[in-house]
Amino acid sequence: MEQWIFIVLVAVVILWIILMYNSFVRVYNQVKNAWAQIDVQLKRRTDLIPNLIESVKGYMKHEKEVLTQVTQARTALMNAQTPAENAQADNMLSGALKSLFAVSENYPDLKANTNFLQLQEELVGTENKVAYSRQHYNDMVMRYNTKLESFPNNLFSGMFGFKREESFQAAEADKEPVKVSF
Repeated sequence: MEQWIFIVLVAVVILWIILMYNSFVRVYNQVKNAWAQIDVQLKRRTDLIPNLIESVKGYMKHEKEVLTQVTQARTALMNAQTPAENAQADNMLSGALKSLFAVSENYPDLKANTNFLQLQEELVGTENKVAYSRQHYNDMVMRYNTKLESFPNNLFSGMFGFKREESFQAAEADKEPVKVSF
């Protein structure tokens, strides 16, 4: 009888460890999927940029520096590997695009160009999707990290090789209040 109790107890402990491991895997895969969703939206945005540059090239012959900044920022974003590198490159691209749209204000014919307006609208929509995807990613990272650090999971998470994930952080410049002047 004692032997059966011991066998049942060992089986329960083994089952509990298996379920814990599988729950780590499930939440970790949700984090990876959330990151992939950010990647999808950033890829969409980087795919739109060459079309945007082509549509403004003819109008902005004297603004090569702005176009070069956008191209370099796009390349940096495409080469980013980690969330930190991605955030830095994404901030660089956002700044370059803001400069491009600000300079475009000086070109009335460009502002009236339907192709340019459509691309600008698509980029704005994509920016909203990127923001939502980042928020979802950070939610999944928080859930995952909380799971890893909670007792008794924290006793086993390191043993299974699971490590904390980085959240997607906004640049310090993006945290500053917006200055509005009339």
